[in-house]
Amino acid sequence: MNYVSPTGDYPIGIFDSGYGGLTVMKEIVRTLPEYDYVYLGDNARAPYGTRSFDTVYRYTLECVKWFFAQGCPLVVLACNTASAKALRTIQQNDLDRIAPGRRVLGVIRPTTEIIGNYSRSGHVGILATAGTVASDSYPIEISRFFPELKVYQEACPMWVPLVENNEHLQPGADYFIQQHLNRLMQKSDRVDTVLLACTHYPLLEAKIRQYLPAGVDLLSQGEIVAASLKDYLQRHPGMNESLTKRGTRKFFTTDSVGDFEKQAGIFFGEPLRATRVDL
Repeated sequence: MNYVSPTGDYPIGIFDSGYGGLTVMKEIVRTLPEYDYVYLGDNARAPYGTRSFDTVYRYTLECVKWFFAQGCPLVVLACNTASAKALRTIQQNDLDRIAPGRRVLGVIRPTTEIIGNYSRSGHVGILATAGTVASDSYPIEISRFFPELKVYQEACPMWVPLVENNEHLQPGADYFIQQHLNRLMQKSDRVDTVLLACTHYPLLEAKIRQYLPAGVDLLSQGEIVAASLKDYLQRHPGMNESLTKRGTRKFFTTDSVGDFEKQAGIFFGEPLRATRVDL
């Protein structure tokens, strides 16, 4: 490791444009509780899903540099939009120049590497934000591992606002959930595996299951990404050894601390304290 942390800590960084990445972090912490973690939500500039590729790349790179300044050797983009629109460019064009030896991972590849193992029919559905659907990242990545798999996407633009306005458990949410599930299943009645390709969507999981046809499996990213990260660290002992393991968790936001703490606890499953930062 060719750099020195300003605090003596070398945590795993976990990034999202807002709150959703906390559902991934919750599963990562459950799987790997001994590591130190730093979470950053770029709430002041959220949502990323409606922004251009260039803007998402610029914002994400700024946040990755912030993580590196905190001493993080490894950053997980727990955000589908950032993973779809910024990860590859950062990995290929920026890391060697700004931070040799450090790594940035995403949430799309771990899922696409295994999704075909769940499907019996060879037809899978992707529920995601409009930005993730427009990027075609999931069909492209799935085709690398399961070229014979048929992939059907459905953008669900109302689902994130429902969650962030605490309306996801209310009866009004049922209309939008049923609407998009019906649209997805109309694209192919052979879909037998559906992926929640947005980190907000696990909070809608109970209602989604109510309207999914019988026999259709529903996959959430958190457990998949956590298992993939554990495997990555086992395969990269140098990175694993560079990470400090004191079991600490720190949370940061680029917007109101009060709003973040109120909302973030819903996603993380327990109360938390945050600090505001300027990028």
